Amino acid sequence: MENLKNLLSKADFSQIMLKGISFDSLNSQYNQFVNGLLPANIVDIASPDNSGIKVLNDKLVDFYKKHYSKYKNELKVLKFVPASGAATRMFKDLFEFIDSSELSNSQIDKLFYNIEKFAFFNDLQELMNSFNSSVEQEIGKKNYKHIIEYILLDKGLNYGSLPKGLIKFHDYKNTQRTAFEEHLAESILYASTNEGNFIHFTVSPEHKQKFEELAQILIPKYKIKTNTDINIEFSVQDPATDTLAVTPNNLPFRNEDGSILFRPGGHGALIYNLNNIDADIIFVKNIDNVVPDAKKIIDTNYKKALAGILIETQQNIFRYIHQLHHNPSVETIQQIFNYVHNNLNVKSFFNFSKISKTEKMEFLLQKLDRPLRVCGMVKNEGEPGGGPFFVMQNDNTASLQIVEKAQIDLSKSKNKQIFENSSHFNPVDLVISHKRYNNEKFNLLDFIDPQAGFISQKSKNGKNLKALELPGLWNGAMADWNTVFVEVPVETFNPVKTIFDLLRNVHQNN
Repeated sequence: MENLKNLLSKADFSQIMLKGISFDSLNSQYNQFVNGLLPANIVDIASPDNSGIKVLNDKLVDFYKKHYSKYKNELKVLKFVPASGAATRMFKDLFEFIDSSELSNSQIDKLFYNIEKFAFFNDLQELMNSFNSSVEQEIGKKNYKHIIEYILLDKGLNYGSLPKGLIKFHDYKNTQRTAFEEHLAESILYASTNEGNFIHFTVSPEHKQKFEELAQILIPKYKIKTNTDINIEFSVQDPATDTLAVTPNNLPFRNEDGSILFRPGGHGALIYNLNNIDADIIFVKNIDNVVPDAKKIIDTNYKKALAGILIETQQNIFRYIHQLHHNPSVETIQQIFNYVHNNLNVKSFFNFSKISKTEKMEFLLQKLDRPLRVCGMVKNEGEPGGGPFFVMQNDNTASLQIVEKAQIDLSKSKNKQIFENSSHFNPVDLVISHKRYNNEKFNLLDFIDPQAGFISQKSKNGKNLKALELPGLWNGAMADWNTVFVEVPVETFNPVKTIFDLLRNVHQNN
């Protein structure tokens, strides 16, 4: 192994210590740059045809909704929303227009033709009025760049620097809601118990105060409106999860002052935030995938159903663990193996019948006693993102994983064929539990696959560099979890990737 230590100065070690990063972790990152990351060993797609994805009819949806309702008040339920990402990419087309010499283009024409349909229109109009103008007057003068600057820059709404959570997404008759508020409203529909509603947002440090101020406005409003105690928590990404950047020649990339450049480790760093949460059931959903109240019913029903499946699965797992701890019969061991194989989709590529009883029990306990997630999967309609696959593990078993395209070696024809046959994709629709059978919390850091990260080509100040992204939160960070995939309707997936997505009918409150 290469040793990073030989490339560092005393000042570098001081910088590393101040960030709270262990040298062993840093040296491991460095060796990933030098040696590369192993691609995911996919062996098959996960689909309804091979029982890798569970499909629910209306009767089953109703059954699992009732199962969740039966038990939820005995449990601590929480919604977890990654909300630290900036909205910069959402306004990519607008930033490019400001920097261009064009007077108009089809996207800009679309923006101004529909300007009154955006939830932030009233704020923009009020702002323009304060400068003795109006949106209509500026459009009449074809001052398009002028208006866009008031949308994006700090002299105006400053949307280009805000996170998506603070962008107004939806217009109601007498008010407008940010994505942050919509997630709170949605959470109350399926994540509330007799103890109240708990929701946790991961935010960037520079915007934490704005989120907290908005929360203080919304909490009393929703408490009165829903007669529910509202508990909103925030956390930030730990600087100790930042990753090393290197030059194309694998030397530490340095800033102009000579210090080492560290970069945010991506959403995989949020496994640390998730690990610090104490709850029995946690719903996980991205900040930009949320719709107005009138269109929340399908998503709400399926969230409850996914939670019901999680509770039923966990009850089975806990029962089998209890049996394994009390010298089960050969027949019971086989029954448990069949459950692990058929229901948890852990496929064994060895002869289970040939190993000893003790080895069988150890194997089954190891496979059962893990964090659990139930993941919604949407039929693939050309959306980018990871998909559901069976992935071979080091212990000669294959299990269900969410795998990104970048993790797959598509130069191998077998992998390419498997990938192209994938029928579903990951919309980030998870219900998880990190509680053990004895009610202790798992240490989620023990279940990460460090090889499931990404190395990408970036640049800074005109210089090329290689950046390392940690194993994604729902990819490699949850690689060694028990996983159940469930097909959910495409209507539950409504992300806002660009400003123009807000013009889609599902985001228009009509």
